[in-house]
Amino acid sequence: GEMLSLIGPSGSGKSSLLAAAATLIRPTHGLVIIDGTTASDLNDKEMTTLRRETVGIIFQQPNLLASLTSAEQLMVSDHLRGKPLKEAKARALELLDVVGLADSAKKRPHQLSGGQRQRVNIARALMGQPKVVLVDEPTAALDHERSESIVRLLAQVTREFAVATVMVTHDTEFISLTDAV
Repeated sequence: GEMLSLIGPSGSGKSSLLAAAATLIRPTHGLVIIDGTTASDLNDKEMTTLRRETVGIIFQQPNLLASLTSAEQLMVSDHLRGKPLKEAKARALELLDVVGLADSAKKRPHQLSGGQRQRVNIARALMGQPKVVLVDEPTAALDHERSESIVRLLAQVTREFAVATVMVTHDTEFISLTDAV
């Protein structure tokens, strides 16, 4: 239920630290412990399972699949978790409503603004009911107004879903919206 901003200038290693925390890369030193599990003790398959079941990742670019609707973007991640389609669809529609996109469930990425695509990205990260959400520069491609609304939304879903959120940013303008820096 708390959101942390990790700040630093470009090239200081923020995104690399986030990739290690997300178990996308293995750290050369130190430990990554997620929900009591030491990731470095796991093999690749176990690490993938830990990431899929425990971590939500919000990349700088939403990386949405052009052929899928907003709802389908979310449903794919639950399909990979082995969840039934009906359950995945209900959860996807619920999360799209939470991020303010209930009326965009059937729209494809090219029909959405940059801010809307980032909201789909946030909803997708929440699909698996993660313990932690890791966010890499979520406002980099957005204007000031949309950037603020995205950070406010991240703070809201952090509290509402009781997740630990770590947001990497070099923009100090919105860090007052987070619980710690």
